[in-house]
Amino acid sequence: MNFLLGAFKPVCNILITFSDAKTRKQVPVKKENDQTVLVPLFRSQENIAGKISIEPFQGKKIEHNGVKVELLGQIEMYFDRGNFYDFTSLVRELDVPGEIYERKTYPFEFSTVEMPYETYGGVNVRLRYVLKVTVSRNYGGSIVEYQDFMVRNDSPVPSINNSIKMEVGIEDCLHIEFEYNKSKYHLKDVIIGKIYFLLVRIKIKNMDLEIRRRESTGSGANTHVETETLAKYELMDGVPVRGESIPIRLFLSPYELTPTHRNINNKFSVKYYLNLVLVDEEDRRYFKQQEITMYRLQDS
Repeated sequence: MNFLLGAFKPVCNILITFSDAKTRKQVPVKKENDQTVLVPLFRSQENIAGKISIEPFQGKKIEHNGVKVELLGQIEMYFDRGNFYDFTSLVRELDVPGEIYERKTYPFEFSTVEMPYETYGGVNVRLRYVLKVTVSRNYGGSIVEYQDFMVRNDSPVPSINNSIKMEVGIEDCLHIEFEYNKSKYHLKDVIIGKIYFLLVRIKIKNMDLEIRRRESTGSGANTHVETETLAKYELMDGVPVRGESIPIRLFLSPYELTPTHRNINNKFSVKYYLNLVLVDEEDRRYFKQQEITMYRLQDS
């Protein structure tokens, strides 16, 4: 029995280091166990290079059928946990079959890597990028080590960014117009707008503006939709009168927003909405929702 237990003990340490680890920006990412760790940040088309060190524990030797490193972009649905869909898969063979008696270091490089999608962790899905090192063995199982990294991609300022103008009406009771200064916002932007009361024959108790994120995963009958309210901003507390206008000024930087993701690899989408909520004195609620596009502007 002790012999069997010993057969499954780790036989080496594998350390993955990036060549520019000291200067590259580190960002927090939440792991599966809810622990937060710092990982390096990359953008699409960057080189990803570094070293992999394999060090047998004292008195051990590793007989192997080869050593390789893979760069993987993966999507995991939480209702299908453990099954990853690879949309990016690159491999570098580091060593031919042989034996490792002492610490051995292998350089690696993936040049101008196409990483079209951002790292994302949502309610039902996550998109991640990892380096995966595999020491292949016939017995005792292959030895595998992972190193996460994050990808964020900037977008140019949209050349066309129309304002949003909409109306909310209940016949002979309520007629309001609202206007937002644009329809596309970067993650640190400010939503500026105005609400006009043209007809008010019901008593409005309060009015809020919400930012909602809608995450949809799967397709057809297997589509799962989760909606989160990320922000709730009180526009008015009290009864408005006809002809009154209320300004809107909502800063986005305090909230954990991501860019809009549209049909990522046919697996999931993430969309954002501005939701105007009116509540009358009988606690009836009236809604008007408008989609907005979020994008990541290059850091200054």
